[in-house]
Amino acid sequence: MSEAQTSLPVATEVEQLLQRLGVPRTAHTGGELTVRSPVSGEVVAQVPQTSPAEATAVIGRAHEAFKAWRNVPAPRRGELVRLLGEELRAAKADLGRLVTLEAGKIPSEGAGEVQEMIDICDFAVGLSRQIYGLTLATERAEHRMMETWHPLGVCGVISAFNFPVAVWSWNAALALVCGDPVVWKPSEKTPLTALAVHAIAQRAIARFGDAPEGLLGLLLGQRDIGELLVDDHRVPVLSATGSTAMGRQVGPKLAARFARAILELGGNNAAIVTPSADLDLALRGIAFAAMGTAGQRCTTLRRLFVHESVYEQLVPKLAKVYGSVQVGDPREAGTLVGPLIDRAAFDGMQKALGESREAGATVHGGQRVDGIGTKDAYYVRPALVELKSHEGPVLRETFAPILYVVRYSSLDEAIEQHNAVGAGLSSSIFTLNMREAERFMSSSGSDCGIANVNIGPSGAEIGGAFGGEKETGGGREAGSDSWKAYMRRATNTINYSTALPLAQGVTFDIGD
Repeated sequence: MSEAQTSLPVATEVEQLLQRLGVPRTAHTGGELTVRSPVSGEVVAQVPQTSPAEATAVIGRAHEAFKAWRNVPAPRRGELVRLLGEELRAAKADLGRLVTLEAGKIPSEGAGEVQEMIDICDFAVGLSRQIYGLTLATERAEHRMMETWHPLGVCGVISAFNFPVAVWSWNAALALVCGDPVVWKPSEKTPLTALAVHAIAQRAIARFGDAPEGLLGLLLGQRDIGELLVDDHRVPVLSATGSTAMGRQVGPKLAARFARAILELGGNNAAIVTPSADLDLALRGIAFAAMGTAGQRCTTLRRLFVHESVYEQLVPKLAKVYGSVQVGDPREAGTLVGPLIDRAAFDGMQKALGESREAGATVHGGQRVDGIGTKDAYYVRPALVELKSHEGPVLRETFAPILYVVRYSSLDEAIEQHNAVGAGLSSSIFTLNMREAERFMSSSGSDCGIANVNIGPSGAEIGGAFGGEKETGGGREAGSDSWKAYMRRATNTINYSTALPLAQGVTFDIGD
């Protein structure tokens, strides 16, 4: 970036980006929803919120759009997603920069999030020609049994601030090729990136030419607007990303109306460092996984189990990295750790560190870094917390750059403690021992939806299904066969004979 670009007031740059991305000024001025940039703490927009009546109308238009979109051939639906990918490529620099300013990510992470959107579009375009059903063996002569997959209906998406645009794309790209319209309620902390993505998507729709009105909807506001999406019977599938507490409220509401839930919730992720580990590789992997995005990824590394034989070799080096890593304005060259999203995140971090100190832990870092932005910008040094035992705040997720470190003596002990938390999203082991690696990935190893070897738990690619078990919600998004969540399955039997044999040898003869 240029020096002039870095020195621009955040609010000025945000306005310029929104203009270039095609967001009308009326969409981010004069409204009730105040948007602050975590980079400087200043107010950068006043976004008009969606009223309950408007939200109901948006869902209604999406429902009507479904009636037409479900009949469009899947490869043709894929053409819209291909155009969306093209528009995202053209807007990558500006949208990535807006992610930096609204969510506080360093530029490479902001651009990387947009690249994730492009990648899932590419994946979904290919998928549009590969949606398949099985032909099944039947016990009846001259019959054929098969399964077919059909569009499910309006897909609701509720996303969080930490990945303000990528999570929408994981859902939207797949839902669109599967035949489902999408209605999106982004985090109230990051509505500007959502407005930009909506504008980009509308350009793709205009180029497509004959998409039904209401195919992509956007709802801006607080929790009450999200609840409308959760409760509306015209939304048969809903993806919700957020805390486990949020999932405990959303899940039962969806179950009560028999809607399909894709829940992406908390992740108290861990890594194990074994005696055979490549410690230099482990150090790099741990540093990114624990400090990237200022510890505000659902896949952030939060717990580290280090074998007692290598503890003194690794942990002092890790403490040195924690003490020297550059914390600051993410727009500045060399910055690796940007700001926390807001005051609540800072307070949560300090509370967890206080509890750790009371329990006798040794805490490296964790203090606020002053002198950057206004009093409403919250920068902190990442905290490395050496624990005496695996208990206390380590057992819950704190959405901040805190890494708890625990010694262990046997792999069985490490795996037991690794699995002794509510969440089950992502995990990793650093080892050069094949038996240890295979054990960790086996049914008696990690209980998470993602289990890695010699890389950290964060930084998943879109080709694999993303999601976790236990209190992480059980949902899966992005690659593999995640598309099935957006469709309904029908089992079909075709009789091409003149007889009518019944299954299981049943007879029902009504005579001539």
